[in-house]
Amino acid sequence: KIEQLESGKIPIYEPGLEELVDRNVKGQRLSFTTDLKSAVAESTITFIAVGTPQADDGSCDLTAVKVVAGEIAEAMTGPQIVVNKSTVPVGTAELVTGIIQGKTSHPVEVVSNPEFLKEGAAIDDFMKPDRVVIGTNSDEVARTMKELYSPFVRTGKPLMVMDPPSAELTKYASNAMLATKISFMNELSRLSEKVGADISKVRQGMGADQRIGPHFLFPGVGYGGSCFPKDIRALSHLGQENGVHLEILAAVDSVNDLQKRVLSEKVVARFGEDLSGHKFAFWGLAFKPKTDDMREAPSIVIAEELVKRGARVCAHDPEALHTGREAIGDSIEYCDDPYLAAEGASALLLITEWNEYRGPDFERLRSLLKEPVIFDGRNIWDMKLASKHSFEYFGIGTRGSSDAKK
Repeated sequence: KIEQLESGKIPIYEPGLEELVDRNVKGQRLSFTTDLKSAVAESTITFIAVGTPQADDGSCDLTAVKVVAGEIAEAMTGPQIVVNKSTVPVGTAELVTGIIQGKTSHPVEVVSNPEFLKEGAAIDDFMKPDRVVIGTNSDEVARTMKELYSPFVRTGKPLMVMDPPSAELTKYASNAMLATKISFMNELSRLSEKVGADISKVRQGMGADQRIGPHFLFPGVGYGGSCFPKDIRALSHLGQENGVHLEILAAVDSVNDLQKRVLSEKVVARFGEDLSGHKFAFWGLAFKPKTDDMREAPSIVIAEELVKRGARVCAHDPEALHTGREAIGDSIEYCDDPYLAAEGASALLLITEWNEYRGPDFERLRSLLKEPVIFDGRNIWDMKLASKHSFEYFGIGTRGSSDAKK
């Protein structure tokens, strides 16, 4: 990865990142190295930003954090502020402090500074944050961290200083609340279909209440990515370790697992359990638009459910074809063109709400599809417009399909 970065290649897809890196490398404000010892020796502030994957028991695996903390200690040549940017459970700042102090006599202050960046909008979120959370018990360190972040909070967004445990819990609590809103709306969408309501209208009515707000009230095929799934489970595990059973979070996780199967259930209800001889087109593979991230992506579950019933699947994604193939393998086909994926398909499944899919050529789609059937997993298309073009339309939480044959 370092070799790629040094040559100007970015190993992940994030809009605007390549240009930002290139500009700052040329300005000699940014460099890359595998030599941790010299990097730490030349710095007064060192950020830990390593992966914290989910362990087998659902807890947060801190192996990489512990290893790098020890390496930092061995590389220190003077006082150091070590900032933990990785998502970690409560108590990690204290743990890292102990590891470093056990290997060096140099003074160290460990800060908890959780990140709240959305994939696909990470640069904008960093440059214009809703808030910056600093977890430290040192007034001097707090002043240093405020100076570091001062260029990004000039518009009045809060920079909050609190104790490290509170900062660590803030990250998990924030992700847990967002995941809860998503699962709540997804569960409500199932009820909406049963009682003849339209979840899009329900969402608008709820979102107009200032106490609730309109954000994260969009039903879909479930959340994925590197944060929500593992953070929900890690927070649940932390609760269990401390004798607190977080029942809401257990339900959030369970609902999300069910929601990832909603679209395949709709396909089976329309075409039957045996999908042999049917081809289905996927538009979207990544767990969300503007990223190539396939971690816990709903498309993986949907593909598995259809393939095991004998279906053939052909998928398109503007950025995630390579990572999609790594995640799903050769059990499905991958197309560089969305309309090519739809050719000869019994139905089109919209899985990721990329802007490229929001205004499709319905007439062209109708001529390519074997049957004029659309499963809109993100409710980005208008049912009436689909009906106008003689499509059967199946959305999430809508009052049923728009069936041209009826």
